[in-house]
Amino acid sequence: MQEMLDIEVIRSAKRTKTVQARIVDGKIQVRIPARMSKAEEEKAVGEIVEKLRRRNRSSASSDSDLLERAHRLNKSVLDSKARVESVRWVSNQTGRWGSCTVATAEIRISDRLRNVPDYVLDAVLVHELTHTFIPGHSAEFWEWADKTPLAERAKGYLEAYQRWG
Repeated sequence: MQEMLDIEVIRSAKRTKTVQARIVDGKIQVRIPARMSKAEEEKAVGEIVEKLRRRNRSSASSDSDLLERAHRLNKSVLDSKARVESVRWVSNQTGRWGSCTVATAEIRISDRLRNVPDYVLDAVLVHELTHTFIPGHSAEFWEWADKTPLAERAKGYLEAYQRWG
């Protein structure tokens, strides 16, 4: 998620206690109870926007974070079947989310995924890790690649992200 999205605060007479934030048309919309004071609004908006940003941003910011995450996923999801030599962010992949060189076990992840939720990044990493021991996209490949928690949800997220950014 972009860091500098505009924030639109919408006061609602129907809303009595809860605060909600979501991204709509490239803007963060925050809905708050109409009765909130300016001070309460500032505090509530700040907290909910930060929560939304954390939820929509990967915690892997460096290549070493990616490598550590890949090792952890290999062990927990793939029963340590994958080979992992290196994992790094790259900026030259605009048509794919990740790639893997099977012979060297080198994985590259598009830097377009720096601002996606962790479960989405995990699905892409497990996909590429699976290629280190199963080339192609056979039924057996998908049995392994889809073991990632929230794999189907991640596929939907990536499809929407590809379409609408």
